[in-house]
Amino acid sequence: MKHLFVLVFLFLAVALNASEKEKHPHIIFIITDQQRADALGCMGNAAVISPNIDKLSDLGVTFVNAYSSVPSCTPARAGLLTGLSPWHHGMLGYGRVARKYKYEMPRMLREAGYYTFGIGKMHWFPQKALHGFHGTLVDESGRVEQDGFVSDYRDWFKLQAPGKDPDKTGIGWNEHSAGVYQLDEKLHPTYWTGQTAVEIIENYKKDKPLFLKVSFARPHSPYDPPQRFLDLYEDVQIPVPYLGDWDEQYEGLEGGKEAAFGDFGIDHAIESRRHYYASITFIDEMVGKIIQTLKEKGIYENTLICFTSDHGDMLGDHYHWRKTYAYEGSSNIPFIVKWPESLEGKLAPGSRLEQVTELRDFLPTFLDAAGADISEDMDGLSILELIKDPQTAWRDYIDLEHATTYSEENYWCALTDGTWKYIWFFRTGKEQLFNLKTDPGEQNDMSSTNLEVTETWRQKMVDHLSERGDGFVKGGKLVQRSETLLYSPNYPNDERTPNELINDWRIEYKGVIEN
Repeated sequence: MKHLFVLVFLFLAVALNASEKEKHPHIIFIITDQQRADALGCMGNAAVISPNIDKLSDLGVTFVNAYSSVPSCTPARAGLLTGLSPWHHGMLGYGRVARKYKYEMPRMLREAGYYTFGIGKMHWFPQKALHGFHGTLVDESGRVEQDGFVSDYRDWFKLQAPGKDPDKTGIGWNEHSAGVYQLDEKLHPTYWTGQTAVEIIENYKKDKPLFLKVSFARPHSPYDPPQRFLDLYEDVQIPVPYLGDWDEQYEGLEGGKEAAFGDFGIDHAIESRRHYYASITFIDEMVGKIIQTLKEKGIYENTLICFTSDHGDMLGDHYHWRKTYAYEGSSNIPFIVKWPESLEGKLAPGSRLEQVTELRDFLPTFLDAAGADISEDMDGLSILELIKDPQTAWRDYIDLEHATTYSEENYWCALTDGTWKYIWFFRTGKEQLFNLKTDPGEQNDMSSTNLEVTETWRQKMVDHLSERGDGFVKGGKLVQRSETLLYSPNYPNDERTPNELINDWRIEYKGVIEN
């Protein structure tokens, strides 16, 4: 009888374990703001201290050719939300995320049986829009884009530090200078975002899988780490900005503290980068706390964890600052996926794949993990297919673009397969071609020296833009444009008046943006 009891117990234990594995995994989606792909130790940058994110890379897969198709905050987040390409979700540059889309990540996961919650920066409009989340606690970096809005972080700050100034450091959202956070580090938005995520995981008791989006507002400027993290970089050799054979027009260019283009000297760029890296180390520490909480909760093994960013930061490369550019510092992003134990595949942990991925791929990946259908007209692809079989068919290249920002010339579309990058500037008709394998800093423009490859990619661009009509391609040739198109015809109708839409375009065109 004793042996029979043991056998029954073992059978039940195996059955319960199998049942647990059959459950759809929890999904923890961690996204930073304005973090370039090479700003991680696991991406080969020995200067960056990021042990917890590096560990995710060691246990999962890192996509080294990952991109943000429209590399500024709101259009990047529209692609992330919808799983669509820029032309199909409708935002071709920095504008306003629509109130409702055909596909929306939180709503679709909620419909698939998940409890959905978002923390941190959403950058949606209205600013407390849910798009299907059961709830959000937001940090909008002090932005007030509707009457009466106060972010959850700002209200929490008032509770913790009545009368104190959350912006005491005195550096604006888009400044490229740096400074040390002037308050207790536990008042910093990075701490608030990470700690709030920890508390939700600790308190989670629902009998359904959790989808948790954790959206840090850093390392986007202000570059303002607490002193403790900056001290770690005191003796670190910081990489200097890339300069090339095509950027001399910007050399010696002066500008203000929010300049998009400017030559402020190597020392200035290094200090900005030092503070930027320290901000990432702060985020990394909070990521570690989130992972430890998942383990203590007993759900780590059955959790899909993804880490990415909405776009990068040029940090002085080619005398460019901030984002909205086709270049790697602006458009190449981190893309790390640690899969749950229940997912069986051929990919070994710690793998690095070169297939080109983009923010649009996260929604179909999450739907795949949830056992939900992925619509055929969704542009994104499920990463889980590559984990199951890294030889599975994949896209040949990805499209990038941005409507006019900062200067009239900065209106472009690009294509890349992770080896070649071809850039077409709509207004000037200028082309650039870079070999990213031999020239990762895009220092040598090959468009006039490798004519055969340039022509091949020019034809790919013709094919890509043809669906947009004669304003982009005519007679099989690329068309120079005199006007910017910020919203494609696929942008969902919302409640804005024509004058409001025009005003949004004017803000973008002049480059007077706070993203």
